[in-house]
Amino acid sequence: MDSTDIVTRRPLKSRGTKWAGAIARRLTQAGVRPNTISVASVGFAALAGGCLWLAGQAAEPWQWSVLLVLAAVGMQLRLLCNLFDGMVAVEGGFRTKSGELYNELPDRFSDALILAGAGYSVPEFPWTQELGWLAAVLAVTTAYVRALGASAGAAQQFVGPMAKPQRMAVMTAACLLAAFAPLWAPFARALPVALAVIVAGCFVTIFRRCGRIIRELEAR
Repeated sequence: MDSTDIVTRRPLKSRGTKWAGAIARRLTQAGVRPNTISVASVGFAALAGGCLWLAGQAAEPWQWSVLLVLAAVGMQLRLLCNLFDGMVAVEGGFRTKSGELYNELPDRFSDALILAGAGYSVPEFPWTQELGWLAAVLAVTTAYVRALGASAGAAQQFVGPMAKPQRMAVMTAACLLAAFAPLWAPFARALPVALAVIVAGCFVTIFRRCGRIIRELEAR
């Protein structure tokens, strides 16, 4: 790893764990390319978003619960892909010239698929669809601000409070909690509440990132 990796890679504690290193080594030894892992992350995000959309049409309570658990699993598998594509690329020595495109673009599709899908998960609650689409737009905007700052010569800004890992943590927790709605109906409110939290958090994140980027550029 060179000094630029420290600046351009999202700081993740899990990257330094033994289990992550072991899996990354297995993937490297198997010849799995990081760009393939990045594309696979969109597949898992599509699984999560599709399950959320289907949950909004579930005819039976058990179907609702199963779909939400599957959505949570899809989100976590998406995050694992995001972890291992970078590890295989850098530590495994499989970097490509187009790697940055594969690293960024699938994430933007993944955010939109999951958050927009969540907007259709509980049609009985008003404004949930609008919250889902707004959350999707703002999630992409947070990444755009980071990329725009980097293109202007500033350091990559990964600050939250609603960066990608936090967005997925909130949605995963909401799905697992809402899966118990057949036992107690108010648990279903976890999904629209989670979307509202993500929307509010994304606004704060955009503001913080813009502030840091502007201060850094103006200080030069």
